[in-house]
Amino acid sequence: MPDVRTRVHTVALSDGTVDVSWAAATDVGRRREVNQDAVLAEFPLFVVADGMGGHIGGEIASTSAVDRLRPVAESGTVTPKLLEKALGRAVKDIAAHPEATDDGTGTTVTGVYFDAAAADPHWVTLNIGDSRVYLVRGGEIVQVTTDHSVVQELIAAGRLSPEEAENHPYGNVITRAVGPSDGVKPDYVRLDLVDGDRFVICSDGLTKELTDYGIQHFLGEHADPGEAVDAMMQAALENGGRDNISVIVVDVALTGHSSPDAD
Repeated sequence: MPDVRTRVHTVALSDGTVDVSWAAATDVGRRREVNQDAVLAEFPLFVVADGMGGHIGGEIASTSAVDRLRPVAESGTVTPKLLEKALGRAVKDIAAHPEATDDGTGTTVTGVYFDAAAADPHWVTLNIGDSRVYLVRGGEIVQVTTDHSVVQELIAAGRLSPEEAENHPYGNVITRAVGPSDGVKPDYVRLDLVDGDRFVICSDGLTKELTDYGIQHFLGEHADPGEAVDAMMQAALENGGRDNISVIVVDVALTGHSSPDAD
């Protein structure tokens, strides 16, 4: 796998600047023949899409979602309305490939975007499916998104422990995706702009091979996003690479900005 390049974008705020640096990579893994993941990493929008359904159906679904989201990122303005309109178009794109898709075809869409136009600039996570956004803040790692999956529902109902969920036969069954239905709305979580924050957006191909603390370990070992992405990817492959693997690392650095307390 080639070295992963780190990119940087600087945004001027009313009381300082924010430097956003990021890197992204996707890999087919060691067990699959086709990479059904797709990645979008264009400031201010960072998204991982993990496709499912048929031999090439998942690839079509994830690529359709990312292709429709890319113009939103390139416009520089991201809103829930624009995201949902783009995802609606992706659903139609997926449906236009009946020869390659079936009822089970769809894709996760999970990521973060930076809202610089707001009175108080902030981050927003979006999630459909079981790809994830993690936040490392103040030395602690937190999974911000909640999986839309059968096992997560069982965990929430107290019928399954997180440890039991790791090897559950329905571990890959998700309850919400872009593709199977027309009206799919992401879950959104607003996050304050805090100096030193690090986001990890990843498909379950990474979390099948690395624990949350494993992810935090590699972030701690590598300050550069590109090196962190590369290290996590290599570790996931060495641990088995049972699925396609996609990961984005986004770092936040503020200058002259009175950010909220990181605690």
